[in-house]
Amino acid sequence: MGIAERPRVALAMGEAVAERQFGGGRLDRLRDNVEVLPGVITDFAGPGARQLLAEADILLTGWSCPRIDGSVLEAAPRLRAVVHAAGTVKAMLADEVWDSGLLVCSMAELNALPVAEFVLAMILLENKRVLPITAEHRRTRRFPAEAVYAGAGNYRKRIGLISASKVGRRVAELLQPFELDVVIADPYCGAVEVEALGATKIELEDLFATSDIVSLHAPLLPQTIGMINSDLLARIKDGATFISTARGKIVDHDALIGQARTGRFRVLLDVTDPEPLPADSALWDLENVVITPHLAGSKGVELDRMADGAISEINRIVAGEEPLFRVPPERRDLLA
Repeated sequence: MGIAERPRVALAMGEAVAERQFGGGRLDRLRDNVEVLPGVITDFAGPGARQLLAEADILLTGWSCPRIDGSVLEAAPRLRAVVHAAGTVKAMLADEVWDSGLLVCSMAELNALPVAEFVLAMILLENKRVLPITAEHRRTRRFPAEAVYAGAGNYRKRIGLISASKVGRRVAELLQPFELDVVIADPYCGAVEVEALGATKIELEDLFATSDIVSLHAPLLPQTIGMINSDLLARIKDGATFISTARGKIVDHDALIGQARTGRFRVLLDVTDPEPLPADSALWDLENVVITPHLAGSKGVELDRMADGAISEINRIVAGEEPLFRVPPERRDLLA
């Protein structure tokens, strides 16, 4: 879609987010093609917000953007596109926005890359048993006995990915150079499509029972809340590792605590419910559980990739080119 000459772009996000991602002259790449309106909208009902909305052809949004609903659309008659310089737009957009035909683009695809890189690193480290062996080495100050290495390594290990989501697909792609057996459980993805990712389609119960690494990448939907339950976790192989970088609510934490207490398998959680976990959660005290502070997604310089991607997307839209990161309205209910 093309937009009239010198379209106007308004920023809607947290002020600190705007400074971090779009400060220091980064928006100069836009100013050749658009007028960037002054200020940052942090509240659509706030002072000056209505004037900016009335003038905006494109909203450049980011983390802490207030929810966009029908009242925002009424105040923004010129608005043609929302370009989100962060991940999911699920909670940010009301149904009337999707129904309006507004072009919505999200940098979720770019945010999926660091998550997939994190998962790749954890898969390789967990199969090699780097963390527990290193902890034992620190404790004893000696090289471990050779028996410790039995079964360690990545050769021919099975990696089970739950969902061929954006992140799940990225992980599958990153795993292709390695001599691994990759399987995917996803009711919405056919066998041929899974094979194109270098993987084999499998049922979820079989994935848990046969995989050396089980990595969760399902979106948070009403039907996925608590889907990782005690029955599935009880099926996991002795010595396997369960990794979650999806959404905390997808895992039944009581069930996870009960199964992890057996010590049969390892757990790596980058997301929990709630976040952070309460200080008295039993998960903190289990030696076979590693908890990272939701750091798999874009952090530090990785935020620059998303900002640059959003700027490039706006330039494509203004030029009448096909956007790379359009979110189809029919996919709204399947967004992570």
